[in-house]
Amino acid sequence: MKVLLLFLLPFLMIKGCSEKDNNVTTDIKVVYTASTRGFFQKITIQNHQVSVSKDRKEEGIGTSAKISEADWNELVQLYSKLDLEKIKTYEAPTQKRLFDGAPTANMSITEKDTTYETTTFDHKSPPVEMAAFVNKVVALAEKKVD
Repeated sequence: MKVLLLFLLPFLMIKGCSEKDNNVTTDIKVVYTASTRGFFQKITIQNHQVSVSKDRKEEGIGTSAKISEADWNELVQLYSKLDLEKIKTYEAPTQKRLFDGAPTANMSITEKDTTYETTTFDHKSPPVEMAAFVNKVVALAEKKVD
């Protein structure tokens, strides 16, 4: 009996961990917006989909595409490194948006019923602490929907 338990325990633990990872990734919604007077982009990522809207007046989600499993796994890995409670305190590395040198960007992440928002930063120049994640989101939009 002990041998059977020792044999099954690792499989049950692995299954439990993978279910937890799947729940985390299906319960999140990432919205990245960047805008200036002549430019607008809204990127929404949820449930293996990336959607891009380039029209401020557009009510729908815009153009969307499925995210490959490899890109999704990379995005999930980068997401797991974020400290959501602190993203509102991260400082922008540049200030070009203050004089129309770059579009103003921000990101919101909704996990279950809680929404976390960043302060504003320059488009394609996010806070260092979350740069890899933000850059991946923007890259997915450029790669999948243009």
